[in-house]
Amino acid sequence: MPDEMRFLERMHQDLRDVRWAEPAELREQGTRRRRRAAVGSAVAVLMVAAVSVVVTKNLAGPPPVAQLAAPTTSVPSAEIPRQAMVQPGDLPVETGPPLGQSGLDEPVQIDYVLLACHQQQGLSADWEPSRYSRSQTLLRAPTEHLPADEVFSQAVYRLAPQVADRIFARIDALLAPCASWRSIGDVLWDDQVVAAEADHRWEVTARDFVGDQAMVIQHSITEVRNLETGESRDPGQLERTAVVRVGDLVTVLGLGRDGTERELRRLAAVAADRLCVAANPPC
Repeated sequence: MPDEMRFLERMHQDLRDVRWAEPAELREQGTRRRRRAAVGSAVAVLMVAAVSVVVTKNLAGPPPVAQLAAPTTSVPSAEIPRQAMVQPGDLPVETGPPLGQSGLDEPVQIDYVLLACHQQQGLSADWEPSRYSRSQTLLRAPTEHLPADEVFSQAVYRLAPQVADRIFARIDALLAPCASWRSIGDVLWDDQVVAAEADHRWEVTARDFVGDQAMVIQHSITEVRNLETGESRDPGQLERTAVVRVGDLVTVLGLGRDGTERELRRLAAVAADRLCVAANPPC
């Protein structure tokens, strides 16, 4: 596996030196993976309480490796196969086909609002890098009474050994200064954009319940205050994210607005089982 990874990395570096027609556009498409559009300011942090966006697009994975000597034992490919992802049948509701993409050198994004928290406090923060990634979003099959809203999202990242070893300590370091944070910016309030502030809280509600390492991160917005009128509201916004490591793979899982921690932990266990065959070393 190390020889295969080194070969792939050399090939990847060679491909980087080729002048593609529109490399910036390809990289931009490769970063749009999660169920909400990423934002970089406190304005968008507050707007997330009012707007949810899903952006997905199919992209091709890395090219296959040719002329490699056949291994004596089964060794997982560097690319993350679709079979290693949670499948639509693993969910308790009917969904459409997965909407997803694969990529190279993508950051291991946990909760994009965390970066806004660090930025507004004058702190430097960034995501850990990955080698390869695959992501998907599953939408509820629309019915007469329910729209085709998001019910599940997942991203899987293959990491270098040193990154895999430190990833959970790094997440804890990102969470520490944002355990209780007040954001200030513009928010949509009764169909009008007004200046407001909101109280955010992050906490880890479960650890090491599956895989090699795991955690459930809970992000809540407990109060939003209209700075122009003084009115306060409790948006009741709660978002949970599960992060699970299996070997050199890390997956980030999220549920839709009706998801529970119990269901998220169940799907985290399903995800860990499916990652086993693709992890290095395999389970």
